[in-house]
Amino acid sequence: MRNQAAITDRAIASYLGLAIGDALGSTVEFMMPREIAEKYGVHDTLRGGGWLHLKPGHVTDDTTMSLALGTSILSQGKVDALAAAQAFDAWMRAKPVDIGNTVRRNLLQFRKTGNPEAPCSEHDAGNGAAMRVLPVALATFGQPEETVRAASRAQAHVTHHCTLSDAACECLVFMVQDALHGADKNHLLHQHAHPLAAQYPQFKFRAVRQSSNPSGYVVDTLQAVFQGFFDTDNFRDCLIDVVNRGGDADTTGAIAGMLAGALYGLDEIPEVWLKKLDADISRSCSVQARLLMQIAGN
Repeated sequence: MRNQAAITDRAIASYLGLAIGDALGSTVEFMMPREIAEKYGVHDTLRGGGWLHLKPGHVTDDTTMSLALGTSILSQGKVDALAAAQAFDAWMRAKPVDIGNTVRRNLLQFRKTGNPEAPCSEHDAGNGAAMRVLPVALATFGQPEETVRAASRAQAHVTHHCTLSDAACECLVFMVQDALHGADKNHLLHQHAHPLAAQYPQFKFRAVRQSSNPSGYVVDTLQAVFQGFFDTDNFRDCLIDVVNRGGDADTTGAIAGMLAGALYGLDEIPEVWLKKLDADISRSCSVQARLLMQIAGN
């Protein structure tokens, strides 16, 4: 069991990793690996641009929705579906730089009905709930498994009420939490990633070809993230591996970043990336990580 300072360090690293992966991946979102190689060789710089024409170090909906969720948790002292829905609605009204179709559709439904739970639909198996789940992992750290699962579903079902989305979100939450506790990569593989694939064979990632150009389908996303995460040995290589696959690279980068940050810690995040990340986003992620861990009683 890690001491409290080490746990908090890794919680902050996880949140900063999410934002860095988002900013790094946004440049090559929707590109094919061949196109990335032709334009950049190996894309390894927070250079901005991309289809959203971002400034270097700026982020997309992956990070800003996470921060919106985290703010709602801090306001309530717990994960609350209605508070999350209201926070996401306010986020959408503020005209974010990007928003997924499933997120938009179900938030518009929330405006009409006031119901923070979207209709159950197995077609809503996008990665929008998984990309923003980190605040749940931090706020429920050390709590009973069923409490954690319920909290994960409360936030996810605002926009993605889907079995595969739930399975992905819960797997990621428990992986982050175990990494904060000090688990190594082998533990994360055999206790979480492999059991997910055993229960839902769609998520198998060892038996499939290396995932290139991963789509927004949560299965494609996790296959790419897990391949990059488990086949590299440090934070930098993990993120470079994942985002250079192209496709939905801001989200694969964000999810890989949250896992790698929790596993490797702050000292392993390249200083050049930390300095390049937007200062306001960096500050918000760091502060929120500390406060969410306090809610968890850590």
